[in-house]
Amino acid sequence: MTHSRFQLVGSLLRPADLLDIKRQIEEREDIQYPFYDAFPDYQDLEKQTIAAIVAEQKANGVDIVTDGEFSKSMWHLDFAWGLKGVERYIAEHGYPFKNPDGTIFETRKDIGLRITEELSGRNHHFIDIFKTVKELAGDSQTKLTVWGPAHAFTELAVFNGQVGPDQVYKTREDLKQGLLKAYREFLEDYKAAGGQIVQFDDCLWELFDPANPVPFFPQDDPEALAALADEFVAINNAVVAIGHELGLTVWTHNCRGNYESRHAAGGTYEAIAEKFLRDQNYDRFFLEWDDDRAGDLKALESLRDKNVEVVLGLLSSKTSQLDDEERVYKLLEEASKIIPKERLYLSHQCGFASCDSGNQLSTDQQWAKIQQGQAIANTFWGN
Repeated sequence: MTHSRFQLVGSLLRPADLLDIKRQIEEREDIQYPFYDAFPDYQDLEKQTIAAIVAEQKANGVDIVTDGEFSKSMWHLDFAWGLKGVERYIAEHGYPFKNPDGTIFETRKDIGLRITEELSGRNHHFIDIFKTVKELAGDSQTKLTVWGPAHAFTELAVFNGQVGPDQVYKTREDLKQGLLKAYREFLEDYKAAGGQIVQFDDCLWELFDPANPVPFFPQDDPEALAALADEFVAINNAVVAIGHELGLTVWTHNCRGNYESRHAAGGTYEAIAEKFLRDQNYDRFFLEWDDDRAGDLKALESLRDKNVEVVLGLLSSKTSQLDDEERVYKLLEEASKIIPKERLYLSHQCGFASCDSGNQLSTDQQWAKIQQGQAIANTFWGN
């Protein structure tokens, strides 16, 4: 299939009336995804706003549409909340993000995940949303954005402590196999619903760079760190293999965190390129080089000889102003000397609203930045 050389990562800024309900959701521990029972008008409002954003994407020349992630509160947790066997709760702390001045900002706290029974991906509400989007999209292509499996495993096993003698899953291997089963069930339902493209979003990779100023994983044992990276790569590849077995096209998007224009981590691709680029079996990689934190483009060497596509996130979804076009064209030229031009695409480094609150720009500014990206792509690729 042929796609426009400019691509959207997935999420778009939510309208105010939808945000009003989502702000209420994050304060409520007594409700579970998809939260419709708690808010009488929520489901109808969600359907209306999804229909509007699909139409707006089509009107603005977006050739692979999503629901704008309007059905999600956070880019990743809604997937887990929708699995049978997972319960959400309000944790003592949110995620730590970096303010522009280097101070720490704490996110919303309804991020706790508790496994209450064996996991299952059957009858996930994402499939209902996808069916709606697919019907609204008409002749346009669609994709579904889903939490990357290795990241989900990390959140459950490491950050939420859902492995142990008193847990549903007694060992890491038990949890791993349970999670892989749930992903298989979900992907089977997605394929049966007419799905063709699934995109796994993942913020793990740069956390393995020893130079990362935020040491999410212990850095004092390089061999153990490498073994952990291999474990995560194997989990992702197992799910990629399931997707390919079902006939799906499987993409991934990687970033350093994106919460109200803040980031969570540093680190470069170059430091982890062999394991997380060379060794993962995705069909397309959405990567970010919107600022100097990502390092230079040398990491692309790891993908030179692989039959994969690369989406260069050279534009920023975090800023309100248009991007420096001279810089973007320069990096596109550099990248095309490593990866053939016909395997490259352009995007913003992340979605505009990975979490429902969205980045610090207006809807008009969002669409202006998208139109800028489309114009740059048309000029560079000669479309």
